[in-house]
Formats: sequence, C-alpha cells, structure tokens
Amino acid sequence: MISVHSYAVAVLLCVLTMICWGSWANTQKLAERSWRFELFYWDFVAGLLLASLLAAFTLGSMGSIGRPFLADLAQASPSSIGWALLGGAVWNLGNLLLVAAIAVAGMAVGFPIGGGIAWVLGIVLSFALVVLEGRHNPGNSRLLFAGVAVIALAILLSMRAYGRLASAARKPGAKGILLSVFAGVLIAFFYSLVVKSIDPRFVSGGSGNLMPLSAALFFSLGAFLSTFLFNPFFMRHPVEGSAVRLSEYLRGSVTTHATGILGGVIWAAGITASFLAVGAAGPAISYALSNAAPVVAIVWGVLVWKEFAQAPHGTGRVLAAMFLCYLAGLALITGSRLTH
Repeated sequence: MISVHSYAVAVLLCVLTMICWGSWANTQKLAERSWRFELFYWDFVAGLLLASLLAAFTLGSMGSIGRPFLADLAQASPSSIGWALLGGAVWNLGNLLLVAAIAVAGMAVGFPIGGGIAWVLGIVLSFALVVLEGRHNPGNSRLLFAGVAVIALAILLSMRAYGRLASAARKPGAKGILLSVFAGVLIAFFYSLVVKSIDPRFVSGGSGNLMPLSAALFFSLGAFLSTFLFNPFFMRHPVEGSAVRLSEYLRGSVTTHATGILGGVIWAAGITASFLAVGAAGPAISYALSNAAPVVAIVWGVLVWKEFAQAPHGTGRVLAAMFLCYLAGLALITGSRLTH
C-alpha cells in the first residue's frame, strides 16, 4: 500500500478530504430538482462502494508498505472486518439523516450543525481513546480543545441563522435542526469504530489487522448493505412529502443516476485520502481536519445555492461570524499538532 510519512503531506490529504466531504452534497442539490433524496441515496452508496473497490485494488495494492489488498483480505480477522462494517452502518444512518436535513434545510444548515457536532464529538472520542489506552496525545491539547470550543460556538451561530431564515420563510425550523443534530451524533462515532479495525502499525489507536484502504472498503460495504435496511424506512416514512416507491428509482434518467454515483465517488475519494493520511497525522488530527467539511459546505450553500437569500436583514453577519469561527477552529486544531 502507498503510505504517507510526512505530516505536511498528510495535512494536504486531509484538506482534500475536507473539500470532498464538503462538496459531495452538491450532487444531491443537483438531483433534487427532479429526484427525491431517498432515491438519490441508492446511487450514492453504489458510487461509494465502487470507488472504494477501485482504491483498494489500485492504491491499496501499490507501494512497498504493508500487504497488497488481496493478501490483506486473506489474513483479515473477523473482528477487524466487523468493526469496519459496523462503522459503515453507523455512519450510513447518520448520513441518511444528514441528507434528509439537507433536503429540508439546505447545505448551509445541515453541514454546519450535523457536520459540526460530528466534528466536535469525533475529536473528543479520538482524544479519549488515546487517553484511555494510556498513550500521550501528540500536540497541544489546550489548543485542540480551544478549537473545539470555537466550533461549538459556530454550531450555535448556525442554529441562530437558520432560525431567522425559518421564521422569515415560514419553514419548519425545528425539523431541519433536529435531523442535523441526530445525524451529527451518529456520524461522530464512525471514525473511532473503523480505526479499531486497522493494524496499529499504520494508525495510532488501531487494534485490528487491516490495512487502512482495506478498512475503508469494508466501511463502504457496511454502508452499502445497511442502506437496504435503513433507506426503505425513509422511503415509507419520509421526513417531508409523500411516501416514495422503489419503482420510481427505475424511471430515473442516466444523468440522474450518474449524478448520485458521482456523489458517492467524491465521498469515497475523501475517505481514501483521509485513511492515507491518518498514520502520519494521527486519528484526532486526521479526523479534525478531514471533518472540517462544514467550512466548504457553508461556501457552497450560501454563495452558490443562495440558501439564505430569503433570510431577514442581519443574517449575513451571523453567517459571517459562523464562518470565521469555523476557520478559527480549524486553525487552532491544525496548530495543536505543531506545538507542545
């Protein structure tokens, strides 16, 4: 497998992950003009699995570090596979709630709240795992948690901005926020679960025997398989609108299906970059930087999709403060690894 040893390169890969994870929902926004998110999601998870397979057979089988993918698959322990599958299933339920929140409230709300909560809780969980295992956390913990506090403030500002928009546009404000909160809580746990499937030689805190990209593939498989459990429920009991029939999926155009698959490919590119970087950056920093996706999603939602165009005067200042808080939190978290 190709491996990264430079912290600077690892940070660049985490930034790539941040861009991918903050941008894939644009495909949902494109598809939702004629396509419900429940139908979009089938194509999304298909793209996620296909791209993860490609990464495993290419990047996961190249280089001189560790084992090629097929050799890694042959020696994989059931417990390691199980942790990765569980991580994929937990993330998948959270991500389904997130796409539901985006459908109800938009990218500039779903990501800052749901992604922000996942970001904060994920950092705390990764840090706690290091402490519980009796290891020393690399970097400056005070800066790390100062960044977490600033992100928490950004989440509150996001709720405030959406509350103003919902009131002015007579939209159901609580639904979008609650979906985002539940999504964030679930997504926060996936990274710690998947890390437990990875060989500790490649990631601090790992306790399994999988190479990182093999773990990413089983994660994607867990997400794909659990969709057959979770998505039919969302189709029968939609968060808004009428129930959706699977027969409607078969009537989708090639372009519509391709849009959903592209969304999954973009997300998979993000987790591939993140898992290549996790060894050099460490789980806490890798998770923190990779999950700074709300910073990117805010730009897309506010500037490109104009999701707050109907918000009352003064909301722009709240959004600007929210964005600056996210940037400050990102800077503090990144800097925490560089100082002691």
